[in-house]
Amino acid sequence: MSVADLSTPLKFAYWVPNVSGGLVVSTIEQRTGWDFEYNRKLARIAEDAGFEYALSQTRYAASYGADKQHEATSFSLALLAATEKLKVIAAVHPGMWHPGVLAKFIITADHISNGRAAVNIVSGWLKDEFVNFGLDWLEHDERYVRTEEFIRVLRGLWTEEGYSQSGKYYDITDFTLSPAPVDVPGRPHPEIFFGGNSTAAQATAGRVADWYFSNGKDLEGFRENIAGVRASAARAGRHPRYGLNGFVIARDSEKEARETLREIVAKAHRPAVEGFRDAVQEAGASTKDGRGMWADSSFEDLVQYNDGFRTRLIGTPEQIAERIVEYKKIGVNLLLTCYLHFQEEVAAFGTDILPIVRQLEADAARAAGVDFDPDATLATHEPTKAGI
Repeated sequence: MSVADLSTPLKFAYWVPNVSGGLVVSTIEQRTGWDFEYNRKLARIAEDAGFEYALSQTRYAASYGADKQHEATSFSLALLAATEKLKVIAAVHPGMWHPGVLAKFIITADHISNGRAAVNIVSGWLKDEFVNFGLDWLEHDERYVRTEEFIRVLRGLWTEEGYSQSGKYYDITDFTLSPAPVDVPGRPHPEIFFGGNSTAAQATAGRVADWYFSNGKDLEGFRENIAGVRASAARAGRHPRYGLNGFVIARDSEKEARETLREIVAKAHRPAVEGFRDAVQEAGASTKDGRGMWADSSFEDLVQYNDGFRTRLIGTPEQIAERIVEYKKIGVNLLLTCYLHFQEEVAAFGTDILPIVRQLEADAARAAGVDFDPDATLATHEPTKAGI
């Protein structure tokens, strides 16, 4: 399989702002609401603008300045009911959910939405959320052992009757969930997203995830970040797809866009950013090889708490579209985006940036001697039975 799929259009997603404070930890104006009415309108704007996915964040304890949070799965279900085409990804923590209960919940959401439910499995980095709930806090690599078992249970219960699995954390015996998920052509089960920069996370992603989410990275950083996932996937005979986080600042001039970035960082809520930095970099340092999420993130990077500035989707619509297609050429299949002013800027992305991206994608495919199909969907590559 080639690194880039030039024949298939890039997919676009947005972070659902179901937590307060917007997507940057800054006192700069953010015309973004965390309430449901704002998000219902945003979801409809996004699907009309050409976005295919939305990702609801999971958070229980206040962190990075987000002192109010809506629960991700219920919020995602409500957004699915409010839309017609958008696929909504609910982020969940193993250790807070039993995989069988989640599998059943997602099946119901899938039927309500006619096959548009998906999950993002988050192994967890905020220790207080687990400990203060009275839940076990596992050491770093062990969290990924549990996550892998969790994902295998999800896939097994979604695809088999009488499913059994015996593991360190979950024992499933001859269990059948009925009804099964909606039968969507080309989709064997609801999509499973997963992220993490550590060696353990990348190995897990390669073995069991349908999609691997990367924090924001420059071009070379993205290549390096997915190398471990690709190697693990190759050993398992699998072909996951790749998503990349990016914060979009589209303005009439590059100077204006960069000035907006400067203002965001200058107005950063320093105590919140530093508290977030301390928590996540302690988590990263706990890995055996010192690699982990946010391990090399600067203060500026962490003002957007998934390193979205590092992707450098900052400039004019033309500049941003060109950079997006450069990422496609090295293997990105989906851009997960965030903004200062979500409703206005998601709509503007659809009118000002997406048409340029589609033209550049067609040009890149033509130059490579590949037919570009603007209506194509990503093929789903499932492992053999032994690989599950």
